[in-house]
Amino acid sequence: MAASNRVILGPLVGAIDQGTSSTRFLVFNAKTAELLSHHQVEIKQKFPKEGWVEQDPKEILRSVYECVEKTCEKLTQLSIDITNIKAIGVSNQRETTVVWDKTTGEPLYNAIVWLDLRTQSTVERLLKRIPGKNKNFFKNRTGLPLSTYFSAVKIRWLLDNVEEIRHAVSEGRAMFGTVDSWIIWSLTGAKNGGVHCTDVTNASRTMLFNIHTLEWDTELCQFFDIPMELLPKVRSSSEIYGLMKSGALTGVPISGCLGDQSAALVGQMCFQDGQAKNTYGTGCFLLCNTGSKPVLSDHGLLTTVAYKLGRDKPACYALEGSVAIAGAVVRWLRDNLGIVKTTEEVEKLAAEVGTSYGCYFVPAFSGLYAPYWEPSARGIICGLTQFTNRNHIAFAALEAVCFQTREILDAMNQDYGIPLGQLQVDGGMTSNKILMQLQADILCIPVVKPSMPETTALGAAMAAGAAEGVGVWSLNPGDLTAVTCERFEPQINPEESEFRYARWKKAVMKSMGWESAEPTSNGHGDYSIFYSLPLGFYIVSSMVLLIGAKYISGLNK
Repeated sequence: MAASNRVILGPLVGAIDQGTSSTRFLVFNAKTAELLSHHQVEIKQKFPKEGWVEQDPKEILRSVYECVEKTCEKLTQLSIDITNIKAIGVSNQRETTVVWDKTTGEPLYNAIVWLDLRTQSTVERLLKRIPGKNKNFFKNRTGLPLSTYFSAVKIRWLLDNVEEIRHAVSEGRAMFGTVDSWIIWSLTGAKNGGVHCTDVTNASRTMLFNIHTLEWDTELCQFFDIPMELLPKVRSSSEIYGLMKSGALTGVPISGCLGDQSAALVGQMCFQDGQAKNTYGTGCFLLCNTGSKPVLSDHGLLTTVAYKLGRDKPACYALEGSVAIAGAVVRWLRDNLGIVKTTEEVEKLAAEVGTSYGCYFVPAFSGLYAPYWEPSARGIICGLTQFTNRNHIAFAALEAVCFQTREILDAMNQDYGIPLGQLQVDGGMTSNKILMQLQADILCIPVVKPSMPETTALGAAMAAGAAEGVGVWSLNPGDLTAVTCERFEPQINPEESEFRYARWKKAVMKSMGWESAEPTSNGHGDYSIFYSLPLGFYIVSSMVLLIGAKYISGLNK
């Protein structure tokens, strides 16, 4: 994707794309949307306890600085003048929660990642205060169900469990932000005048934000008992927030901010009602633009702010289906099971067999998100026989991503009322051709992938370059060079697709009800599952043990 050795005339725009697995800095030509160069650094995830997922905010920040500097070095080597970079946009993993000390600039705890499940007991405690324990009680205001997913319960957990944070809050030193806020505050001066802000798309993922008034909601803050002084100022997705205060791009305005899924929607140029995209990253996120009025879901989807491209521009909304585990399942096969050495190897293994041979994989490592919102679910692999091998499991893992997308698309078609004719896709996993063909087969509609897959970063760059006071990027799709696409048509008959999907749904039902939030005394995980199993389990287990004991006894005679 790098340009040949030539001087680029005209303005350039940079984009910080801070995801769950990695950080990248990418630079685009504002007139053509051509990607000129980029640099990427992988981010470590910490798993201090079962269900806990954390990251080091300082490592995130170091990775941002490294990516910016390395990309600038690459551009210089390509004889591209970095002074042509006129703006920087930020795209980020959403919901991940950071609390830091504004006097020292130091994080007060690791970032609690969106996938983290430690807050399930917090959610259940909060539910007891809601009439009928209705997890959708605040949905009319927030577009979201009460879940471990969103930032408010993560902040509540931090306030309940981290003394250093409680102390900093009482002294007025604490600041909360999602990852975008932490990055922007740090890059614009940190403790020396850093700008504490977020945009409407990220704010709408906290459960503290009213998606109708586009403001922090006093009653929600009171319900979660979160001081409003902690919260960043909410801005539009496209305006100048502040200037870079250090490094090769000192003085360049940071003027775009979008949560990663909103950024991808913008990057795919889904500006019309009914246009939708699916991003395949650590998780999987299908967003459909519903225009200037929020559409509330009756089928387990979220209502979220899609973008607000300017202070005086209207907000646009989206229906969203969120899947917790997509690319993460491939990483799990590599890191936890050792089935593959590289993530690319999964495609090769799956291609060798072309079928899961009746094996179904439900990767509910963090419970099930849309459309179920079932935190008690856990991952299962079922339908195994002696014939099953690692190739079939690799195929089943890819198929699982596609089945989860099918569940969301079905819900979206019911909520929005207009069936999608094709699915626009992006994200790291779309380089896997087996996955893309599987997705078309399971959805029974074409899957369309742009030749330039970096749509998340592109969306952040577009928002930054189009901001008032920058004005180097047109958001009119006709003004950009036509983007070529690869198209995957369904290749199996709908009956076979429906049969495989029905078997998947059966597996999903079996994945539910495995966990509870009850604490254990030994600290080695939650074994409350054994107390909720049917009586038949104990009878069969006892018989197996008795028969086994008699058999062994016979061998010893």
